[in-house]
Amino acid sequence: MTERLFGTDGIRARANVHPMTAAMALNVGRAAGSIFQREARPHTILIGKDTRRSCYMIENALTAGLCSTGVKVLLTGPLPTPGVSYIMRSLRCDGAIMISASHNDFEDNGIKLFGPDGFKIADALEDEIERLIHTGEVDEIAPQGKDIGIARRIDDAVGRYIEFVKASFPKGMRLDGLRIVVDAANGATYKVGPDTLRELGAEVIAIGDRPDGVNINKGIGSVNPEEMRATLIRERAHVGIAFDGDGDRVVMADEQGRLLDGNALLAILGVDALQRDALPNNKLVTTIMANGGLERALKQAGGSVVRTQVGDRYVVEAMREHGLNIGGESSGHLVMLDHNTTGDAAIAALQILAIMIRNEQPLSTLASVYQEMPEAHAKVALNGKPRPAQDALDKIVDKAEATLDGKGRIVIRPSGTEPIVRVMVQHIDQRAAEILTKELAKKVKQL
Repeated sequence: MTERLFGTDGIRARANVHPMTAAMALNVGRAAGSIFQREARPHTILIGKDTRRSCYMIENALTAGLCSTGVKVLLTGPLPTPGVSYIMRSLRCDGAIMISASHNDFEDNGIKLFGPDGFKIADALEDEIERLIHTGEVDEIAPQGKDIGIARRIDDAVGRYIEFVKASFPKGMRLDGLRIVVDAANGATYKVGPDTLRELGAEVIAIGDRPDGVNINKGIGSVNPEEMRATLIRERAHVGIAFDGDGDRVVMADEQGRLLDGNALLAILGVDALQRDALPNNKLVTTIMANGGLERALKQAGGSVVRTQVGDRYVVEAMREHGLNIGGESSGHLVMLDHNTTGDAAIAALQILAIMIRNEQPLSTLASVYQEMPEAHAKVALNGKPRPAQDALDKIVDKAEATLDGKGRIVIRPSGTEPIVRVMVQHIDQRAAEILTKELAKKVKQL
């Protein structure tokens, strides 16, 4: 069997350790370029990145690989993932690559590929890239002379994306009078986040806006929002916003410092859309990991949810399949297809702020539509061992759910980005959820 490179969100691993090496990035560029060059015309690929030091290494290797197949490369520099998707479409590129490990520590890095429509590429295309790399067919395309590709930098990519994000905000509406804490995670939104809100009139208190190549996500950002919440309380701000390293996740805090994760934000967006008759089929899309409180909030407002497997790409696929416009994950990946083709944290945050202004209500009042169902989580490290068979995990789930009597949900699944198995239990009683989670984690370890 050949090695599987792509997970639920592209290729991701420790930087400079296989498979996230310069050599592999070179081959990914060569493979992607060779696929495009099957059509006899010039092709252009956009490359963006977050603020990790290793992005320089990966960026240069990808560029070399693409140029070696005759592709023209455009480089944006640090830019959020949704910005890369937008700029690619704006410049009529044939595809785009984002270099980022999202919310992971700075030692990791990753590669995500987008097709010409701005959506992440399909599994079949990932499989073809892997086949070309594993079989060595990437060596067969070697244009020479003037047919070798070139690369150049785009100087105004951040400004273009800021204007795009601002255009998603209702016309005539401003943020004057709002005091907002913005945590950019020392990542790709370090300019976009604060500047967008300032240009719309908000008073911005920025943290995590001084990236140095190694401090991305370090004790800060959407995965570590404690500093954002503390700053909000200290500065008596109205709202707190925390992005992740590549700007496709967001969590927020209300004026009292209470954290709102992706479930709560989806509930606010979904209920508001239902009230405005702006939610197609009265449905939004989320994953099997979403909290039961989200489903309850939508049901009480006359809506429902469609669940998918974990991964924002699967959320987007379901949204497109069912003609829906709002979807997302508990982690804060929020997708609004009326505005962008992928999770866009800056746009999602602006839509929440617009709801506050339109309803003349603080975020705490809006968030009252969502009541979280108690849940507990556990991670079971694989420690180099193969992943347990899914049918074995399903048997554990089925047996345990039979004892819940409809009072909760259980999800056990291998992570698509880390060598672990995740265990989640949602239950009307917190203590019961914690006890059952520990029991199930032990059973997974025994596998």
